[in-house]
Amino acid sequence: MPDARPCDQHLDLFNFKPLPNFAKALKHQRKVKVVAVGSSSTAGADGVLPYPPRLETFLRQGFYGRMIDVLNRGIGGQEAPEELSRFESDVIGEDPALVIWQVGTNAVYRSQDYNPDEVKAAITVGLDLLAGRPIDVVLMDSQYTRAVVQPPGKLDLSNKITSMISDVARDKGVNLFRRFALMQRWVDDKIPIEELDDGADTQLHTSDWATNCITQALTSSIELAVKAEGVT
Repeated sequence: MPDARPCDQHLDLFNFKPLPNFAKALKHQRKVKVVAVGSSSTAGADGVLPYPPRLETFLRQGFYGRMIDVLNRGIGGQEAPEELSRFESDVIGEDPALVIWQVGTNAVYRSQDYNPDEVKAAITVGLDLLAGRPIDVVLMDSQYTRAVVQPPGKLDLSNKITSMISDVARDKGVNLFRRFALMQRWVDDKIPIEELDDGADTQLHTSDWATNCITQALTSSIELAVKAEGVT
């Protein structure tokens, strides 16, 4: 995808609630931790820089003078049940002010390996574990790429999984970053879906442009929520 393509963040899709723990950390601590937990689109794949290091750069630029570290705790191929199993060491043990949990992709891409009810249960338990701690949470749902919308039955399953993630986020009172809807909006805006993945045979992982624009939209959503708490 050409680097010159503008990034339309479609921020109307998000409307984050305040992030009081992250805002408090920014007000009173110079060093602030964010943990990004998820699968390959968190960990990185096919030579494309993933969103966590991009987010770290953007947040440090947006909040001058703070040392904001975004810890990448993604492992390719995992889904919420496996990610939950490492919460104590990879998430809670890091004592972050903000957790971004990317879920749902492998529940669709590797649907033969995952029961949606078990994925929902794992997300619910994970959010309950974090709820009693001074940690804000953002759930991030699946990407909208050919591998998760074009094979027979995949679009219906993707819509089912994203709806389930949205329901859990609402019920648990956490913010939802609707990556699937954002990328779908780009396709509706006439950006070819072929340009949203990185060109690998899997047609799964996001391109450099899409990854960067996703990160910009995530950064803007976080900044707007934090500035509502009086942080500049």
